[in-house]
Amino acid sequence: MPENFYVVSESDHNELVSAAYVHRGYSKDEGDAAAKFASYASHHGIRTHNALKALHLDELFGSKSHGCVPNATIEKRESKFAASQVWNANKKLGQATAYEAIETAIELADKYGIGQVSVDNAFHYLWGGGYVMDAAKRGYIAYTNCTAALAEVVPFMGSFPTLGTNPHSWGFPTVDAIGFPLVIDWATSVVAMGRVQQLKREGKPLPPDAAVDVDGNVTTDAYKVNALTTFGRHKGYGLSLINELMAAYIGGSLPTLRSRWADDSKEKHTCAFYFQVIHPDAISNGEFALGRSQAENVKAVLDDVAGHGNDKVIFPGQIEAASAARSVEHGGLLFSKAEVDEFNELAQECGCDPWALENLKSVEV
Repeated sequence: MPENFYVVSESDHNELVSAAYVHRGYSKDEGDAAAKFASYASHHGIRTHNALKALHLDELFGSKSHGCVPNATIEKRESKFAASQVWNANKKLGQATAYEAIETAIELADKYGIGQVSVDNAFHYLWGGGYVMDAAKRGYIAYTNCTAALAEVVPFMGSFPTLGTNPHSWGFPTVDAIGFPLVIDWATSVVAMGRVQQLKREGKPLPPDAAVDVDGNVTTDAYKVNALTTFGRHKGYGLSLINELMAAYIGGSLPTLRSRWADDSKEKHTCAFYFQVIHPDAISNGEFALGRSQAENVKAVLDDVAGHGNDKVIFPGQIEAASAARSVEHGGLLFSKAEVDEFNELAQECGCDPWALENLKSVEV
């Protein structure tokens, strides 16, 4: 069923979002990084992790709590491994930290074929797919995972939420093969909590078996959600556990204490990130069938997957690419009336001019 959206220019969006961050004490550079990333998410149709989600996280767990420190400086620790860096983010804004981490991993991959950056004492970086998508557009294979701000997912066969939504994100440089980077990006819960917040804004139900209420009963009412469930039962549980273990090796602590600063002051309460970038040449054996090049081989594999009558197949990243094309077509970022109303509340908060609905182009999608 078609929905009505309002078109906001990227410059107007970024000006407001950056101002909102600066109003909360962040530097102009940090505000600009947050605005740039939020715009990238909205441009690609990622409504669950747009600026509203980012600023909501900041209010709950960031600068208005103890989880994020405006103007913090990243401490880069010494490493005995040339292609690896280990950072203490000192609770710096997650988007600014993640931008720097993926760029560093790319520089390492250019030099060593592979590069990785692990980040302790971090604040949530929002949409992991955005970072790997950008790297993939530039010709790299990229991966990231992080621990979510809160433990709000019940493990398989459990009853109490002890896991984060804990996303995994992979990006592959397939623009030449299919016209866009293949991006495999998912939370390990059936839905992300950002999706719950979006559905609450829009007055819509959750999909079945995605969440439970305070009594542990399955609910589709966004207002009654107490905890989420893992997708694929034991499979999503295992993937979520990977993030918790990676964080444990990096320096993260107990998931049930994450962002809960009032509990056990001697413990750590921060998130952890992991970034890895691979240069495709570094993994190429060079012996592709029928004399194909690496790029030709990748296209041949994808064509085979989508062939044999699979004409309706959708590749991961295709929906985001279509959303990006739609943003370009309409000349800006698309937001619902409910979202515009929330942006106008932010404008009031930081003393900016609101977006007048009557001045915004309206489109049906």
